[in-house]
Amino acid sequence: MTNTQESIVFAGFGGQGVMFVGQLLCYAAMDEDYHVTWIPSYGPEMRGGTANCFVVVSKHPIGSPLVRHPSIVIAFNQPSMDKFAATVAPGGLLIVNGSLIKEAIPRDDIETQVIPATDIASKLGNLRLTNIVLLGAMLAARPILSLATVEHALEEHLPAHRRNLLESNFQALEHGATWAMGVFSR
Repeated sequence: MTNTQESIVFAGFGGQGVMFVGQLLCYAAMDEDYHVTWIPSYGPEMRGGTANCFVVVSKHPIGSPLVRHPSIVIAFNQPSMDKFAATVAPGGLLIVNGSLIKEAIPRDDIETQVIPATDIASKLGNLRLTNIVLLGAMLAARPILSLATVEHALEEHLPAHRRNLLESNFQALEHGATWAMGVFSR
């Protein structure tokens, strides 16, 4: 991790794996002895409602888990982009699921990665991999942790009823990272 602390918002609809990907990042960071916080926020509906989580990863103890101006926002859908794009700290990173977000990015003081994550997940055979594709893109753009560390966390923390998707998750992570690095054939 190049900075001593990164604050990340994962935001989308319920059912898109927003909470899982935030927890996964925390587990991976804890495996590397980082300090972490994870704060979930749900809309009133379970699936289809709003869902976001705030994650802080730090080399030092974290004074407050509250995040007003995150260094990174990952927007899974248009409502999430509308809500959180303006909050990214200047010089920060906005990762956008270009499969679901079609509006222009309203900021020029941040780095933006537009990745067709849902399309990539579809090509991998499972739309539920969108969250891991976006995580891979984020880790390529801001190498907070290595892909190998996240793969290890997946091995350790993927629920038993999803173990059959372990290899697919590895592929999704790699495809997202490769896309963000500009190597994936577009």
